[in-house]
Amino acid sequence: MFREMRRFKQQLDREKCVEILQNEPRGVLAVSGDEGYPYTVPLNFVYEDGKLYFHCAKEGHKLDAVKACGKASFCVLDKGVKSSTDWSYYFKSVICFGKIKILSEKNEILKKAKLLGMKYYPDEKEVDDEVKKFADRVCVLEMTIEHMSGKHVHEK
Repeated sequence: MFREMRRFKQQLDREKCVEILQNEPRGVLAVSGDEGYPYTVPLNFVYEDGKLYFHCAKEGHKLDAVKACGKASFCVLDKGVKSSTDWSYYFKSVICFGKIKILSEKNEILKKAKLLGMKYYPDEKEVDDEVKKFADRVCVLEMTIEHMSGKHVHEK
């Protein structure tokens, strides 16, 4: 169902893909937006057990798109390294394809919001305070990864 990577010699193994998902702070979510146009949005995220989690407001273009079509892709790039001999960069990227849904169970939303916070905040107390403060206004999206590929790229 999903295409194999054409440049397979540059392919990253699953473990390296997961490492990038666990360590990089941002990626770009792509969904089918208004009138069938792609809608992409940069987001913070967290990876856990084959799933990606995102937080957002309870209304907006992204949620409308998810409600209309539960298929999405998510792309993450590492920071990259500039070549020491020319202008080019070496970097790694991961693209995930899967089904995305809006979590509805309050305890699950709060649990995943805390998981997200623990990736970005310096301590658990700050995370707990933020989750409590925004508990009634936060929405959490869950993307179950159906296919994932990673690539090592040398820009030339």
